[in-house]
Amino acid sequence: MNIERDGYLVSTEAQLLDIGFICRELNRTYWADNRTRATVEASIKNSLCFGVYKKEPFQQTGFARVVTDQVTFSWICDVFIEEGSRGKGLGKWLMACVTEHPVVKNTLSVLGTRDAHGLYEKYGFARYEMMRRAASMPLPNQPPAT
Repeated sequence: MNIERDGYLVSTEAQLLDIGFICRELNRTYWADNRTRATVEASIKNSLCFGVYKKEPFQQTGFARVVTDQVTFSWICDVFIEEGSRGKGLGKWLMACVTEHPVVKNTLSVLGTRDAHGLYEKYGFARYEMMRRAASMPLPNQPPAT
């Protein structure tokens, strides 16, 4: 998928992603400030990714990642527009592209965030309490892994 607007491009083409840029920007966030490059690369490989690019000169300015079974459920995560490109409507455009993508459009979509609730509510998201389990938590009555 490639959509152009006002000198910018939103694309799902994996070869366009600037992994170094994505790692730097994620490491500036409250939710991914300790992710290694290997973790970021693996997460991208296993997700539907959206890059936002300035066309002249060509450079990545934003990103969103979707973890999905492509039928019933999508987790939208790692959404950001780099600081110097904010205020141009790119975040709204990115969310419109993500939520209207054929793989995501008809799934139950969730995301977790401490901020930008107003942005996400414009795309049909409602605040909803969810439970979560840390990846390293042992199951009850199970010995810890050794």
